Amino acid sequence: TKELITRCNEELEDVGCAVIRNFIKPESLLRMQKEATRKIKDVYWSEDSHNPYMTNDDPSFPTDHPKRFFERRESGYINSDILDEDSDLNAIYDSQIMLDFISACINISPLYCWADPLGNHPYSVMDDGHYFPWHFDGNDFTVSILVQESDEGGLFEYAPNIRNKQDENFNDIAKILHGDRQNVCSLRLRPGDMQLFKGRYSLHRVTRVKGAKRRIIALPTYATNPYTVNKPGRAKRLYGRALPIHYERESIRPDQLTE
Repeated sequence: TKELITRCNEELEDVGCAVIRNFIKPESLLRMQKEATRKIKDVYWSEDSHNPYMTNDDPSFPTDHPKRFFERRESGYINSDILDEDSDLNAIYDSQIMLDFISACINISPLYCWADPLGNHPYSVMDDGHYFPWHFDGNDFTVSILVQESDEGGLFEYAPNIRNKQDENFNDIAKILHGDRQNVCSLRLRPGDMQLFKGRYSLHRVTRVKGAKRRIIALPTYATNPYTVNKPGRAKRLYGRALPIHYERESIRPDQLTE
């Protein structure tokens, strides 16, 4: 366990991403697949054009600025608040052992379960033709568990640590958005794999999914601030609605970076 934690620490420091293969037991993975399949009818499907920050267009910037680079997204979420009471994903997310392990792996303490009730541990679902364009996450770290792999596509691509709290680095971000792949890493996850990722600081996307088999990934999410949630606009875009907590805590942000 100590060796595994050390490896994750080093990989996150070097490239902003670490993968633990076959983390989820096969029987648990099967139950998660069945739950997600049962809940497909409840998926909030959305099609939207957004920039990497999921903010509105700002004509005060040049046309080639990252804030004005919009791509079409098609995806869906099985929101955290509609999972089965006995869901394995709930058990994973509610586990103090899991929280402590993630905290050790990312070398951050204290660490908290994310306060957003819709997005703290949803399933993300992508069908044939769906694409999730380049973006940054609103929270510090994301943990991903691939539940079902698509027939083709669905690769996770990212530019590690391309920005930080002191530097937005719009120039290098613009290069990637316009096709430069010099600093882009590509990762194929397999069902049961768990990925730890600095999504707040690393630009990332999921390539277009192809085939009849949908891509399903669980997203248990943690934060360094126990009070932060998505902004209302982001919650509506991703999960179809915003709750009172999104408005009450809109001003509580983890940093001053563009969302």
